[in-house]
Amino acid sequence: MCELAAQALLPVNTALAVALFVLLVLAAGTAAAFRLSPDESFGRARDIVVAGVRAAVQLGVVSLAIGWVVHYTAALLGFLLVMFSVAARTAGRRITQNPTWVWAALPVAGPVVPVVAGLVATGLLPFKGISLIPVTGILIGGALTATVLGGRRALDELTSRRGEVEACLALGFLDRDARLEVARPAASDALLPGLDQTRTVGLVTLPGAFVGMLLGGASPVMAGAVQLFVLIALMAVQAIAVAVTVELIARGRLHRAPRPVASSG
Repeated sequence: MCELAAQALLPVNTALAVALFVLLVLAAGTAAAFRLSPDESFGRARDIVVAGVRAAVQLGVVSLAIGWVVHYTAALLGFLLVMFSVAARTAGRRITQNPTWVWAALPVAGPVVPVVAGLVATGLLPFKGISLIPVTGILIGGALTATVLGGRRALDELTSRRGEVEACLALGFLDRDARLEVARPAASDALLPGLDQTRTVGLVTLPGAFVGMLLGGASPVMAGAVQLFVLIALMAVQAIAVAVTVELIARGRLHRAPRPVASSG
C-alpha cells in the first residue's frame, strides 16, 4: 500500500527522469545567465550540475546500502559514522580552507549525539536502522546547515569589521570577547531558516516527515506529532551548533588564513 501511495505521488518512470534533467538544466542555466557566483563567473552553474549528478549517484548507492545496513548493528553504526564524517568535512571546508576545518566536527556531533542518544535511551526512537538513519540524518543535516551559515557569517563579519575588533582589544577586551562582540550577532542569522520553517509549517509547506508518515499509512495526528518533534529537535540542534561554532571561531580554533585578528598576547 505504501509503495502504491508513493507511486501515485511521484511515479518513477521516464517522465520523472526527463523532468529531473529539465529542472537541473533550468537551475544551472539560470545561475549561468545571471552570473550567480561570488566572482560573477559560471562557477555556481557548474556546482549545480555537479551537485545534481552527485545526488543522483549517491542516492542510488545509499538506497541500496540502507536495505542491507538496517539488518546489522555494526553496519548501521558505520553508516551513521560515514554520514557524520561527510557532514563534518563539508561544513569545515565551507567555512575554512585550512586544516582547522576538522574543528567543524564539534558543532555537528556536539548537539546530534546527545539528542539521538537521549531519544534512544528513553525509547522514543527505536534502535533500528529504518528509524535511526532518517532521524539522525535530518539532525545531522540541520547541524551542517547551521554550522556552515553561522561559521561563514561570523568569519565574514570579523574580516569586514576588523577595526571594531581591534577597538575592543584596545579597550581591554580579551581576544575571545572581542571576537564574540562582532561574530555572535552575525552568526545568529543561521537560525532564521529553521525558525521560518517551524513558524510556517502546515501553512506554507508540508515537510518531508509529515508526508512520509502519511504515505506510510499513519494518521494525520501521528504524522503531525512526528513532524513537530523533528522541527523542535532541529531548532535545538541548530542553536547548539551555532553556539559551538561561534565559540570555536572566537577562540581562534576555526579561522581563515590570515586569522581575523592578531592575538593581543
